[in-house]
Amino acid sequence: MSPSIEELSKVTVDAAFHIHKELGPGLLESVYEVVLARKLLKLGHKVERQVGIKFEFEGIQFEEGFRVDLLINDCLVVELKSVECLAPIHHKQVLTYLRLMKQPLGLLINFGSVMFKDGVKRVVNNHVATHDSALRIHKS
Repeated sequence: MSPSIEELSKVTVDAAFHIHKELGPGLLESVYEVVLARKLLKLGHKVERQVGIKFEFEGIQFEEGFRVDLLINDCLVVELKSVECLAPIHHKQVLTYLRLMKQPLGLLINFGSVMFKDGVKRVVNNHVATHDSALRIHKS
């Protein structure tokens, strides 16, 4: 039985925390992407990197309108950054990905933050959690 999306998000945040603790901030986003993907694969999850997402808008098909950094178990969207401070556009980017992919939950993880907790955000698209989360930033 595969884990719920809530459990999957917990596992992903925990893995990212340990990576941030061991490697620290300041590396390229691509390094964190590879390391997090491998860590989640070792834990038995399906991980796809740089997934091109197709979508349709007003009858026009876009074959690769955007790329998701990580797609975990075909349901959890993870967008990674390695910047000093997240900008509001980063949250909007993840929410747009979720809406176009018709997915309920995404994580925005900034490995550039000095304190890991300051760089982790849950982004929600019509998702009903099993419990409240301090990380929730959007609820429709």
